Amino acid sequence: MTYFIDIAFDNIHKYGEELCGDKVEVIRTEDGVILVLADGLGSGVKANILATLTAKIAGTMLKEGASIEETVDTVIQTLPVCKTRKLAYSTFTIIKVDHEGKVYTVEYDNPPYILVQNGRLVEVERRTTSIGGRMIKESNFTLGEGDVLTIISDGVVHAGVGAVLNLGWQWQHVAEHIEKIGHVEKCAKSISKNLIETCLGLYANKPGDDSTAVAIKLRKPEIINLFTGPPKNLEDDQWVVHKLRSASGKKIVCGGTAANIVARELREEVHVNMELIDREIPPTARIKGIDLVTEGVLTLGKAIEKIKKYVDTTQCVDTICNIQGKDGASQLARMLIEDCTHLNLWVGTAVNPAHQNPDFPGDLQIKRKVVEELAAMMDKLGKEVKSTFL
Repeated sequence: MTYFIDIAFDNIHKYGEELCGDKVEVIRTEDGVILVLADGLGSGVKANILATLTAKIAGTMLKEGASIEETVDTVIQTLPVCKTRKLAYSTFTIIKVDHEGKVYTVEYDNPPYILVQNGRLVEVERRTTSIGGRMIKESNFTLGEGDVLTIISDGVVHAGVGAVLNLGWQWQHVAEHIEKIGHVEKCAKSISKNLIETCLGLYANKPGDDSTAVAIKLRKPEIINLFTGPPKNLEDDQWVVHKLRSASGKKIVCGGTAANIVARELREEVHVNMELIDREIPPTARIKGIDLVTEGVLTLGKAIEKIKKYVDTTQCVDTICNIQGKDGASQLARMLIEDCTHLNLWVGTAVNPAHQNPDFPGDLQIKRKVVEELAAMMDKLGKEVKSTFL
């Protein structure tokens, strides 16, 4: 079976530094995904440059078809060992995953990856190989639906040293934590965010080291079809509703005019939900055959704000709770984050006079810009987005 490879990462930089010394490079190809996590020696600008070079070199070479031997040797020769500390200038983990779940890994001095299958920690046999005088570890295995593969930098296992924990979080404790949350959290982003927020708490909000967590989870494709705004040409009303109705996956309609078009073409009624009244977000509605009906630009804008806060690791821990509300923006954000791997946007381009009104709130952009911002945020979350403007 062909799966969607759900990948997300979060990181925090050492307290007092402006840049993170870890770098993650994610490259999606026709066959699957190539991922590189590099950890530069030390912290700050120098570590960031070293990690970025490592990740870019490895990712680009593998994408262009170079062998792992050529790639690792190039990285090692480019970034030699520190003469004083006898340590590599940058350590790294390379992961290749295809859409069937087959995984190939290369590890060089990073903490071992963590594999949880069927809710349990699994040990994978590694092969030790010498490339360019350095010992690397390779392994192969297959991920199944719902399995979680997690890659961390050493800042994660050091979390809490000198603050909450004497010896840090330690690899085994991190693995046990993933065992607990892996089957509870539906998407990879929730797992990586959970790990980094836990690290931040253990560091008492003053990280002693750069910390990065990457989560990979195989999921069945989940499609969301979102229609907003009336089409520019009236004859396209019937066409877009037919596309929406016949599409597989969940269906969302944003905007009063769009809702009326859908209801008219489906010969159904729009029922406004007055059970929840929110001072900032208009109420939702119901149309038979549609999973969620909301107001347009205002609700989309609020949903984007919530997604931004969710993506930003520097936000407070309780931001996850903000998408669990019953208002339209929370429901929309939650569905797009957790229940979506592929997003099809159907965007009508007819001008709404309200959006051109000079008295309209300045922070609300014209519909097209709002939709483009939503598409960019979803792409940042690793979702596959397709937009059709009518």
